[in-house]
Amino acid sequence: MVKLKHNLYMSALVFAVIFAFSRTVSAGEPTASFAPAGQVFRDCPDCPEMIVIPAGKFAMGSTDADSARDLAAVTGKFIGAARRIASDAFATEHPQHVVTIGHPFALGKELVTRGEFGRFVSETGYSADGACLLSGEDGFQTPPGSGWQNPGFVQADRDPVVCVNWKDAQAYVSWLNGKLQNQESANMAGSYVLPTEAQWEYAARAGTNTARWWGDSIGSGNADCKGCGSQWDNVKPAPAGSFRPNGFGLYEMMGDVFEWVEDCWNADYVGAPEDGSPRTDGNCKEHVLRGGSWTSDTFAERSAGRSKSDEGLRANFIGFRVAKVSR
Repeated sequence: MVKLKHNLYMSALVFAVIFAFSRTVSAGEPTASFAPAGQVFRDCPDCPEMIVIPAGKFAMGSTDADSARDLAAVTGKFIGAARRIASDAFATEHPQHVVTIGHPFALGKELVTRGEFGRFVSETGYSADGACLLSGEDGFQTPPGSGWQNPGFVQADRDPVVCVNWKDAQAYVSWLNGKLQNQESANMAGSYVLPTEAQWEYAARAGTNTARWWGDSIGSGNADCKGCGSQWDNVKPAPAGSFRPNGFGLYEMMGDVFEWVEDCWNADYVGAPEDGSPRTDGNCKEHVLRGGSWTSDTFAERSAGRSKSDEGLRANFIGFRVAKVSR
């Protein structure tokens, strides 16, 4: 009983700290400046591996029927409280709206890893030091000395970097673009960015209209979360490439770590762009997080799931992946 109450309390805290919280793809033809859809490339030895996502159209967010289905899937001894938390999160996913991704773009095949971020820090001297919110058995703490090199668990270079805030992610993106200033990418002539919220969901769905790219049910062994059935559940992020990729060839789009995207936070999709561009109105001191994490309940691990955080928060359940767009 005590452990169950603690788990529910931790879930509520996660959503209090970062307010936790489609559809069919119509593929388009790649433009001249892009490699063919599905092609994997790396612009430089220190650059992340990217994969080209085709242009297309999808329905972003949730319908009332989707939310009812996903709410019914929330179970557990403290089901009433869990469903209230989930219902609040689901409310931010409305109204569902059609978004057209007019041009192909590239997305990191995997989350940015600790090794990749470390090479950026080593080359630039950038400081991502500062208090990092650590999730653990005793709740949330910000111990002295915590950070991306000391996130509260042992990590290797292939693990996703955590304890990085939105500004840290933007600094990494700027570093990547600086590497390409004096060369023209043979793969895509364009710039690195954080993905927009629409690009992220489009890529996460990979042509599906179910709650998750593998189906409506969470199943077992498909992701790393609290109740996902992996060896890393509610312990730490899994190493990059630990789970099978989705239909676009992307790894760990669900669970593992929440992912920063470009958009400012809005509590619903009223007035949201329909062309896949970032949302720049609303609360721009807070930015959208996508994908759920190793600390999240299963209802957060859905293609439509969204959350938020202050742009300065560093936490051991938040990381990012990068995108690249044409000029």
